[in-house]
Amino acid sequence: MRKPEVAHGERAECPRCGYELYTHRDQVVRRSLALVIAALLLYVPANFLPIMQLNLLGQSTDDTVWSGVLGLYSSGMQGIAVVVFLCSMAVPLLKLLCQFAVLLSIRLDLGRSYGLLLYRIYHHLREWGMLEVYLMGILVAIVKLVDLADVNLGLGLLCFIALLLVQIWLEVTMSPHQIWEALSGEDMHAGD
Repeated sequence: MRKPEVAHGERAECPRCGYELYTHRDQVVRRSLALVIAALLLYVPANFLPIMQLNLLGQSTDDTVWSGVLGLYSSGMQGIAVVVFLCSMAVPLLKLLCQFAVLLSIRLDLGRSYGLLLYRIYHHLREWGMLEVYLMGILVAIVKLVDLADVNLGLGLLCFIALLLVQIWLEVTMSPHQIWEALSGEDMHAGD
């Protein structure tokens, strides 16, 4: 099967099953760049502002993603702390920085060979960023703790959910075939 040429707004589908192979979207780079910047701005408050405040027997603690990593590490679970740190903090940040650098290389039309390398790295990192799994763990913990103690949700949880939603939106917006074409120099209008 040959790759069909699609105009802006059109999509290519498998002739047998009808599955969407790709869509040629307008202003992919600009929209993706705006979403990456929004995600980078949400990253720090999502990881360092309190997710919840737990009041139990007169003692109050503020819990953040970072304090969870430190708590695991100090309680003797160093291996789990490293995995949680990598999957919930380090890899998502590296993915965002790779996406930002790739989009900048396309937008500013420089360093495309580095952009290609970073986009390949980004595709290898995609499986390792597990924010949604971490969010499910947070929600399960909140449900379990609500009967035992007074739990107040913090601004960090809202930022974390917003970060997750922006990253999902970014995955949908950042059309891989258009990014590959723009990085290879085939589509000079990907940012328009």
